[in-house]
Amino acid sequence: MTARRRYGDRTGPLAIAHRGGAGLAPENTLDAFSRSYALGLRYLETDVRRTSDGELVAFHDAMLGRVTPLRGRVGRHRLETLRATPVLGGGTVLSLRELLAAFPDACFTVDVKEASSVASLAALLRETDSAHRVCVAGARESWLAQLRRSAGPDLSTALCWQSLARLVLSGPRVSLAGRFAHVPLAFGRLNVATDELIARSTAAGVRVIVWTVDDPATMHRVLDAGAAGIISDRPDLLREVLISRGQWPTPDSYDSQALSLT
Repeated sequence: MTARRRYGDRTGPLAIAHRGGAGLAPENTLDAFSRSYALGLRYLETDVRRTSDGELVAFHDAMLGRVTPLRGRVGRHRLETLRATPVLGGGTVLSLRELLAAFPDACFTVDVKEASSVASLAALLRETDSAHRVCVAGARESWLAQLRRSAGPDLSTALCWQSLARLVLSGPRVSLAGRFAHVPLAFGRLNVATDELIARSTAAGVRVIVWTVDDPATMHRVLDAGAAGIISDRPDLLREVLISRGQWPTPDSYDSQALSLT
C-alpha cells in the first residue's frame, strides 16, 4: 500500500504553475507543464473547455485565435482536430485526460469556464480516480455544487466570486462551501488581495491562493500576509522565493493525516 497525495496536503504555501507555467513555455502546453514539474512543482493550474464531441481540453480562451492559427470557438471543434492544432510558440493543444495521465503524482487546479464542461469534468474525474488531487474553481456556485455531488467528496473546490464577496462583507462567521479562495492581486485599480481579506479568509477556515503573481517582491508580500499559496506564470521565481524563506516543499512538509492509502 502506498500513500497518494491529496490536494492541499502541504503544510506550507502551495506553489502553483499558472497555465502550466506560461512564463516558461507556451501556455497550457506539455512543454510548460513539464518545465514546471522538472523544477519540482507538484501543483499545476489549467483551464478547461469542452469540445464539440464532449471531451475537455486544457485551454483558457473561448476562442482559438489568440494562441493558435485556427479561428472560431473551441467548442465547435472535435478533440481530434484540436489535439492536432499547433500552439503559437510550440506544442499542441492538450486534452485534460492526457494531462492528468502525464503527471500522475501532481495536483491540479482546474478553472471551469463554462457550464457545458461541468458534467464532462465530473465524469472524467470519476473515470480516472483523480478527484482527490484536483481543486476546481468556477464563476458559479451551482457549477461547483454539481461537481461536488457528481465527482464525490474527495474533490476540493474554490469559492466562486459571489461566495468570496460574502466572505469579504460578512467576515469569518459566514458559512461557505469551499476550502480555498482564488483571489486576484487586483481588479482594475482595486487592490483585492489585501492583508485584511487574507486574514478574514484564514479565520473562516478558507485558504487564500493569490493570482497571478510573477515578481518576487509581491510574492514575499502576499506570503507575509498569510496567503496559503501563489499561482504564477514564473514558477522558477516562485521556487526561488520559497527556498529563500525555507518554505520549499520537502518530503516531511506533507500532512500525513491528509494522505490516503491505496
